[in-house]
Amino acid sequence: MSAVEQPARYRLAASAEMLYTDLDFVERVRRLHERGFEVEIWDWSTKDLPALAATGAVFSSMTGYLRGDLTTPDGIADLLATAEESLRKAEVIDSPRLNLHGTGLAPGGLPVRPQTEVAPHEWEIAADTLARLAALGAREGRVFTLENLNTAVDHPGTPFARAADTLRLARAVDSPWLRLNLDLYHAQIGEGNLIELVREALPWVGEIQVADVPGRCEPGTGEIRYEAIAAALRDLGYDGVIGLEGWARTDTDAALDAFRSAFGV
Repeated sequence: MSAVEQPARYRLAASAEMLYTDLDFVERVRRLHERGFEVEIWDWSTKDLPALAATGAVFSSMTGYLRGDLTTPDGIADLLATAEESLRKAEVIDSPRLNLHGTGLAPGGLPVRPQTEVAPHEWEIAADTLARLAALGAREGRVFTLENLNTAVDHPGTPFARAADTLRLARAVDSPWLRLNLDLYHAQIGEGNLIELVREALPWVGEIQVADVPGRCEPGTGEIRYEAIAAALRDLGYDGVIGLEGWARTDTDAALDAFRSAFGV
């Protein structure tokens, strides 16, 4: 049975950071809302959050920290402090999910503290840090999501970057307040085998992000058969959010149409 023959239980979101880039940011959010998508944003510290809330948009996720990492004393302190601040800001736009990475990322996506190898004891420290973040999320009723990244193209030197790494950490923490932001664009570059990855990871998934490879544009512009992934997600009963975190190859409206078509919504 094809993806369009089965009812979708999931919802679609889109990144205001990467779409309608010729518009003012508030107008980007408004346009995505008018198109019927939930909205994802990154660094909240550069945004007029009350103005974004006034658009009436439903926000799916936002960045959940400003600085820090999972394993160094100073990095952990920064991560926890800015996560607390992020939780307060999330109330303004009622973002249910706050996104994390294995370490802080500088402009351009490069890690602030590059690290190509992770020592065995650092896995335990990272899991403990994430458990502390999950406790903060539980207190406020919001979920922290740990995003996998690729190190071959976009984020070289980022620790805990592979989907297998983020899944290992989520399993170790085993809290409903710490989940995966499973980014299939990054996973295709780093690991592939996406449908099996989705099946394995789904119990720990808080959100799924998509874009095609190569180019990080909308479905249909590269090598990933997103229609097949949509069918698998329907069969698995996924009822969360799928977010387009990609650029428009030419026109944002056309990119959103292609995204919606690929997922049968």
